[in-house]
Amino acid sequence: MKQRLDRSLVILLMIGFLSLTFSCSSDDDDDDLGNWTKRSSFNEEPRSNAVAFSVGNNGYMGTGYDGDDYLGDFWKYDFDIDAWQQLADYPGMVRSSAVSFTIGNEGFVGAGYNGDINEELSDFYKYDTGSNTWIPIADYGGGPRRGAVGFSSNSHGYVGTGYDGDGDKKDFWKYDPATDTWTELLGFGGDKRREAATFKIDDKVYLCTGVNNGVYVKDFWVFDVNTEQWSSFKNLDHDDYDDDYLDIMRASAVGFSMAGRGYIACGERPGAMKTIWEYRPENNSWEQKLSFERNARQDAISFGNGERAFVSLGRNGTLYLDDTMEFFPFEWEDEDDN
Repeated sequence: MKQRLDRSLVILLMIGFLSLTFSCSSDDDDDDLGNWTKRSSFNEEPRSNAVAFSVGNNGYMGTGYDGDDYLGDFWKYDFDIDAWQQLADYPGMVRSSAVSFTIGNEGFVGAGYNGDINEELSDFYKYDTGSNTWIPIADYGGGPRRGAVGFSSNSHGYVGTGYDGDGDKKDFWKYDPATDTWTELLGFGGDKRREAATFKIDDKVYLCTGVNNGVYVKDFWVFDVNTEQWSSFKNLDHDDYDDDYLDIMRASAVGFSMAGRGYIACGERPGAMKTIWEYRPENNSWEQKLSFERNARQDAISFGNGERAFVSLGRNGTLYLDDTMEFFPFEWEDEDDN
């Protein structure tokens, strides 16, 4: 009888240990690293589909749609003092879904959509952050476009993909500020798409997400700004990847980078999302981070300088948002700071 009791006790202890181990592992899986801290809300109308770019420790944002009107105001967010300041209005037509890039201390903003005339746009303007002035530049070489992506090297800007009013696109064009000209670049072998996201790590620009003909795309590409060549990586549904990677597929997300890693945040598939994924270039892998700690959203904006990153504005259905959050990817969640 004693031997049977000893065996029963051992079995119960083993079951308890395995249950505790499994419970702790599950909790660890759910406790994703990352923290979001509330910052100053935007001063004026909540909006989605605004355009944004960053220069130094300042983020620049303007245009967009507030649920009733297309907008043309422009603003600066100062990372250090956590405050918004209104700037000179965007000089073109009011619009949403425009595209931007920066070269040096200048921002370039153009294309987009004006719902009042139900047309995509192709005009472009350069903004001087020092003098707070806008000047027109050559229209986008690819023609009218909305929902495109933009990025830059030290000397040139690049704009591509998007929707032209008839269908989704995959062409890319290079802007040369010295000659004020656009030149088409060949070599992108990915899917057509609109509302994609990019992030830049060193001299590489990574492109993923977006939607084509109502289907969320799964390919993943990188552009070398030195060689101006595109290379494909594994699709997000590749057999080597965990099925969880499929959650990365979405549209209308924001992309940004910090400390040598890239991030895809929020978006829609369909309906607003709040999950965040981190890309690690050293081993071409993704890791889920703590989800956005405010409303799920699509069509938001992001600012960043490589050391700090912010996500702001956007919408959840017909709820237009004006909050701003700063992301700390290597900290644990603090529920008291948002």
